[in-house]
Amino acid sequence: MINKDLELGFKKILDGNREWMEFVKNDTSGRFQQLAKGQNPQILWIGCADSRVPANELTGNKPGEVFVHRNIANMCVHSDMNMLSVLDYAVNVLKVKHIIVAGHYGCGGVAAALSRRQFGIIDNWLCHIKDVYRIHAKEIDAIADMEKKADRLVELNVKEQVFNLCTTSIVQNAWKERDDLAVHGMVINIATGELIDTGNTFTNNSDLGEVFAYK
Repeated sequence: MINKDLELGFKKILDGNREWMEFVKNDTSGRFQQLAKGQNPQILWIGCADSRVPANELTGNKPGEVFVHRNIANMCVHSDMNMLSVLDYAVNVLKVKHIIVAGHYGCGGVAAALSRRQFGIIDNWLCHIKDVYRIHAKEIDAIADMEKKADRLVELNVKEQVFNLCTTSIVQNAWKERDDLAVHGMVINIATGELIDTGNTFTNNSDLGEVFAYK
């Protein structure tokens, strides 16, 4: 026998799809017929998997305008083939012009990384965030308030992930051929909806440091 709550939850999903289908059917702009033929997004969004931070809504974009990759705490790990595959396709096939690495205040992954608790297999992923803490431990430890401490680590994590992304061979090889690719770090304030520019945008590898910048 199916759990009643599960049955109602699934019905809500199907009902929602019917409403969406009706919206698509009644749309007279022709954009959905165009989308069926292919996509041409200008943005790659690398964000947190948190359900409160949808890329399209936050940036005021329509379906087909943002290519999205999401994981716990918006990490750009050099050995993550999932992220690298999305990045390669976005940069070299779709030819996106903007890559946004977006963290958000109140991130559960960042808060978990600051704790000494074990959560399961995710602990291995959280080690990447703990590494960011290790680099900036002096600054973060000087903050007494735990919420502000976590928020600062969110900001610093975004900056580190932007750097990680820029040091990939995918981005650096694209910069050798193009001058129209930018990588941006941003933080979302969920309470206000604001997308905050962290001020670390890269358009080439000149500021990455000698050992990180490929010739």
